[in-house]
Amino acid sequence: MASWGQILFQDSASPLMNSLINFHDLTLVILMIIITFVSYAMLALMMNSFVCSNILDAQEIETIWAILPAIVLIFLALPSLRLLYLLDELDQPSITIKTIGHQWYWSYEYSDFLNLEFDSYMIQEDDLLMGQFRSLEVDNRLVLPWGMKTRMLVTAADVIHSWTIPSLGVKVDALPGRLNQLSILASMPGVFYGQCSEICGANHSFMPIALEVVNHNSFISWVNNFSE
Repeated sequence: MASWGQILFQDSASPLMNSLINFHDLTLVILMIIITFVSYAMLALMMNSFVCSNILDAQEIETIWAILPAIVLIFLALPSLRLLYLLDELDQPSITIKTIGHQWYWSYEYSDFLNLEFDSYMIQEDDLLMGQFRSLEVDNRLVLPWGMKTRMLVTAADVIHSWTIPSLGVKVDALPGRLNQLSILASMPGVFYGQCSEICGANHSFMPIALEVVNHNSFISWVNNFSE
């Protein structure tokens, strides 16, 4: 969940976001170690009166600082490649939803249910109810069942958009004439918000995303009520 003035990630709500945060923490630790070592070496050389300015090269040191970065890159590349694989992995999804970006709203089509499609517009500030978030709440939320893998097919009807929910660790561009896909697996019920992350016109900042994750019985009831 986002909070005022926060400088780190939102609270994770999916296994994928957990992996992304862990990779970020690993990278940050490695960067801090490198910065500390390089800063110490620079200060030590600057303050050392025994440094000889006539030395033009040192093959041993050059070999070391060529090998060490390669080892560091390997430690970063392996978890990075694993994350890239997980981002594209779609193993037997339970539900498929098609998302279409418009200027300036989202449309959703549940491919596994007949006649289940709707548009999702941002609720204007004057129409908000108590407890709803300004510029984030929509009239029709996207509803998903908790603990079931969902495949999202994302495209656009006019210009490039980007469908993003930070707490779930998902972000995919919506391109006209092309289908992109992503996998969603929420680890907890709740309401999660996102926004279009690609500048798409005058009302780019007014096409939010609201995803509600509910239990299976509530999801089935929502489908039945919406289809009536």
